[in-house]
Amino acid sequence: MKLSTLTLAATLAAGAAIAGPVAPADVVYTEDGAVEASLSGAPGDAANGAKVMTTKSLGNCVACHQITALSEAPFHGNVGPSLDGVADRWNEAELRGILSNAKATYEGTVMPAYYVVDGFTRPGNAYTGKAAEGPLDPLLSAQQIEDVVAFLSTLKEE
Repeated sequence: MKLSTLTLAATLAAGAAIAGPVAPADVVYTEDGAVEASLSGAPGDAANGAKVMTTKSLGNCVACHQITALSEAPFHGNVGPSLDGVADRWNEAELRGILSNAKATYEGTVMPAYYVVDGFTRPGNAYTGKAAEGPLDPLLSAQQIEDVVAFLSTLKEE
């Protein structure tokens, strides 16, 4: 009995490891746009999340949002709301949903859908002359989304 239980547990653990991240098309949103389940299956790293939020070639969240905890990053924007105290306003599932596809929560938002790969208009050859061929990757990976959620979860009112 113990051997079969251990075998089942090992099989389930191996299956979870093989499963990998949730594909952008397979993300399950609640009615309000939240995403309950982790996209990567791994916990987020807040330090990596801060890096994603301040790196131009990644999320670059500071371009639109003011974030006191990241005051060393230049050029904080004011297009989006301040993210100070964001963990007191939204839970992890809501934050994950907003990052994955803000339009599922806020229909008219200009915030990028960081984990969406279809259903929107992309610039084509007429605009850039260099349109990508074939399917595109999401702006952020599943793990990067989890990392940003981990960092945002640290931003509580003091």
